[in-house]
Amino acid sequence: MAAPSLISLLLPFLLFLASPYLSASHRSFLKLPLLHSHSLSPSPSPSTRLFRRSRSAKYPVTSGARFGAGQYFVALHLGTPPQRLLLVADTGSDLVWSRCSACNGGDCSRRAPGSAFLARRSSSFRPHHCYSASCRLVPRPSPPRCNRTRLHSACRYEYTYSDGSLSTGFFSRETVALNTTSAKTEAAARFKGLAFGCGFRVSGPSVTGSSFNGAQGVMGLGRGPISFSSQLGRRIGSRKFSYCLMDYTLFPPPTSYLIIGDGPREENAASSSLAFTPLLANPILPTFYYVGIKRVYVDGERLPIDPSVWSLDELGNGGTIVDSGTTLTFLAEPGYRRILSAMRRRVGLPEAERAPPGFDLCVNVTGARRTRLPRLSFEMEGEAVFAPPPRNYFVEVAEGVRCLAVGPAETEGGGFSVIGNVMQQGFLWEFDGDRSRLGFSRRGCALS
Repeated sequence: MAAPSLISLLLPFLLFLASPYLSASHRSFLKLPLLHSHSLSPSPSPSTRLFRRSRSAKYPVTSGARFGAGQYFVALHLGTPPQRLLLVADTGSDLVWSRCSACNGGDCSRRAPGSAFLARRSSSFRPHHCYSASCRLVPRPSPPRCNRTRLHSACRYEYTYSDGSLSTGFFSRETVALNTTSAKTEAAARFKGLAFGCGFRVSGPSVTGSSFNGAQGVMGLGRGPISFSSQLGRRIGSRKFSYCLMDYTLFPPPTSYLIIGDGPREENAASSSLAFTPLLANPILPTFYYVGIKRVYVDGERLPIDPSVWSLDELGNGGTIVDSGTTLTFLAEPGYRRILSAMRRRVGLPEAERAPPGFDLCVNVTGARRTRLPRLSFEMEGEAVFAPPPRNYFVEVAEGVRCLAVGPAETEGGGFSVIGNVMQQGFLWEFDGDRSRLGFSRRGCALS
């Protein structure tokens, strides 16, 4: 998904007060399950159109396929008493936000259970003050509407995505109920003071369309100080998180996990097989996880693509990001055309007569004894090679029809290439902010 279209480079870095429940004095971790929502619309996510040691946490990440959407969800228990919400796990944005409702008592009867966070039913809900340092960490309406008396003036935010989608409401703080896990025990814990957006107005395709079905908000996992991973990382003492996105086609969908901090022993063993590439910094768009692509291969043949196609320029334009909130992969137009041409030459299968709109290459695999599809690989900076299996980029869109789940990205004017979540499936991904590197491996997913 897209990060906000306008982010001030001068926002102060706020160090939130340490929670007594999450001191860094013991080695443990937090783990959340990821859930996948299934949708393979070829429409670009807003990201592709944007111009411009420690304790840890383990959260299940689940496919949203049953909701008909193309995202991975994390369940977050917010408030006192806790209210369960499904949020899109998104490395392409920073803000944690949820739909909110001001209803209370009987006037909530028209709202479906779990469809929004009911702020008035939480005793720990507190909006940030409009004049607080915290309020300067989020994009705000222009002009900011602050009460000059400084009394009861809540911080209003306006988080705008590049396609015009937005979430607006009150930038607030809340308590999160979660499980802390150490090598020997699991224990309930509370994370006090999580900064999040209580969204009373949500609009636009990227936050209300089919890819968002079943979700009540977004868990921003970007590199900024207000992202979920950054906030918990400061409490835990580690700027590292990892996840494994399981294959969305499997049924019943397997559970994978988002781990914030250093994982348990078995995850650490799996991380020994990781290949690492440096994370590149872009001060113009500091939210994103940029990687450097050196070369691209199809069936082992190096394609004649100038490395500058994948690179950031001196103005912060271009480059390639890894984004869990984008479903398909979108590559810079010159590189994409070379890849598409090579795929057509080597696919060895008839093109489908009735291909769905939006895909440039679809093949008919009906009756094929052996479906051999071309192998795509990316040589990254640091000599790491990302070689996903063909099912990560040739997806089944109808019975007997597979389409190339890669599209062109408009990079003129500041756009960039995006490696989406379908391409990432089946790999363990480790985002290591302490060492400014991204690790990946096909080992480790089954261990979650």
